[in-house]
Amino acid sequence: MSLLLKNALEILILTGLFYVVLKFLLETRGTGVIRGLTIVVGGGFLVFFVLIKTIPLPHLDHMFSEVVRIAVVALIVIFAPEIRRAITHIGDHRVIGRLFGRFLRSQRDQELMEQILVATQNMARNRIGAIIAIEQMASLAPYTLKGTPLDSDLNHLLLESIFFPGNPLHDGAVVVQGERIVAAGCVLPLSDNETISKRLGTRHRAALGLSEVTDALILIVSEETGAISVVYEGRLYLDLKETELRGYLGLPKRPRTENSELAHAS
Repeated sequence: MSLLLKNALEILILTGLFYVVLKFLLETRGTGVIRGLTIVVGGGFLVFFVLIKTIPLPHLDHMFSEVVRIAVVALIVIFAPEIRRAITHIGDHRVIGRLFGRFLRSQRDQELMEQILVATQNMARNRIGAIIAIEQMASLAPYTLKGTPLDSDLNHLLLESIFFPGNPLHDGAVVVQGERIVAAGCVLPLSDNETISKRLGTRHRAALGLSEVTDALILIVSEETGAISVVYEGRLYLDLKETELRGYLGLPKRPRTENSELAHAS
């Protein structure tokens, strides 16, 4: 094997390792700042690795090997709870379903998003406050641990009953993973952004706080105004019309007749 091919193979393997690490960070509480730091440090390591392999630098090569060994041990220590949790849930049917059913669920996903749309519209009409966090790539498991586990089918009636005034779980957030409502009454991190309008309440600050550290799509219904808002990628979109809301949920702009009737049934 030529030296060039060997170096290319080493770079490919190292890139794969960095990808695995970033994928892991994406599913842990280190999603925000740590992930960004890992990208910067990982990029520096990759450039450094290419240099010491292209230009024979034996002393730096030895130092690089020691630093990598220490970094691996440090990551294992820092993320020990997440590693343990990942191993424990490696056979979870929901995880397997997300992995193998991703390409077969487009129609089902639309049906589920329709249920969320109906629930938010009904709650908005009745001025019932709500916050619904829909998991994307980054895991919301750390936040579900602080709530009440449900693992229930996703439908608009259950969502509306959870947030109905007087229900013990109505003050927290509902977390949706795939086709399931996994937890309710979840406590989300509040945003420290000082530019947020003072007229916005705790629900909006909690939605922004979660969006700052994950890629979740969060829907909020204001109990004061009945307005429906969406938070995504750290941005708040206030008082959305149905057409706009459908866009964020990945739904057709024109609602089907049966869904329109369902929305007005409550």
